[in-house]
Amino acid sequence: MVTLNTDDMTPVINRLRRAQGQLGGVIRLIEEGRDCKDVVTQLAAVNRALDRAGFAIVSSGMRQCMTEGEQMTAEDQATMEKLFLTLA
Repeated sequence: MVTLNTDDMTPVINRLRRAQGQLGGVIRLIEEGRDCKDVVTQLAAVNRALDRAGFAIVSSGMRQCMTEGEQMTAEDQATMEKLFLTLA
């Protein structure tokens, strides 16, 4: 099983917190009846931030697997591949 290294996750957590704030901004824009372009632009920024966080998590897991290569099972490899493809 691949577990996340908490030291590697600090930037990911920061990115997710920013995305959380951006999502709150999107909700406010909608509640205020703002222009569709503004809403979609902010929503796209949230989406990119979430994608990048997801890829950073998978990347961390892959690095960990490479350093623990002997301990990585075929099931672990399949799990990492599935996670990667989920984000694609």
